[in-house]
Amino acid sequence: MPAMPTLKDYFPPTDPYLNVIHVDDDILVVDKQSGLLSVPGKDPSLWDCIEHRARQTYPTAGMCHRLDKDTSGVLVLALNKRAHGRIGSQFEHRQTTKSYIARVSGIIAEDSGLIDLPLATDWLNKPRQRVDHDHGRASQTEWHVIEREDNATRVRLIPLTGRTHQLRVHMKAIGHVILGDAFYSEGADLAAADRLQLHAAELGFTHPTTEVFTTFVAPTPF
Repeated sequence: MPAMPTLKDYFPPTDPYLNVIHVDDDILVVDKQSGLLSVPGKDPSLWDCIEHRARQTYPTAGMCHRLDKDTSGVLVLALNKRAHGRIGSQFEHRQTTKSYIARVSGIIAEDSGLIDLPLATDWLNKPRQRVDHDHGRASQTEWHVIEREDNATRVRLIPLTGRTHQLRVHMKAIGHVILGDAFYSEGADLAAADRLQLHAAELGFTHPTTEVFTTFVAPTPF
């Protein structure tokens, strides 16, 4: 098993400092870079994050959800308490839509499928997660092949539940680990990319004021 990654050498990307997709009186939607935290870490040295950067221009900005440090893509922040409550409720009740793009190891023969495997914290190797049929929480991921490469497959992943590291563990469990994953890949699969090949490409939710369901998109950077 590879050594546990650490944040002690944290050098988040700064160009662009904050990539804004959309902003209005209620919400701020950004495209987060890989390598940047969504919210501050427990260690005081890990203060630099999307939320901190957003508040420098939008002082009331508050994170509605999170992406892993190494995952890039669409994030929404609320700019007032009312918006935060309405959007937060949609995440809680699974009324949002999410779509990720990933490059995984090997060639997936089928065109689509559903992974239904319960997940739980791997307490001996936190923050890693693992498949646990006895104590895990129900977790489902829908996948669709976009393109097959020489020894990799580009897929669209749709999480039907929102467990920690769900997409990363589910793809590993079916034998197609996400390339560049410092937590779950090793050897050639880890070395195949200079970052985690996982991107939150689309996020859809109902706007807290207009009540129009809108999908925000961030171009896949790999």
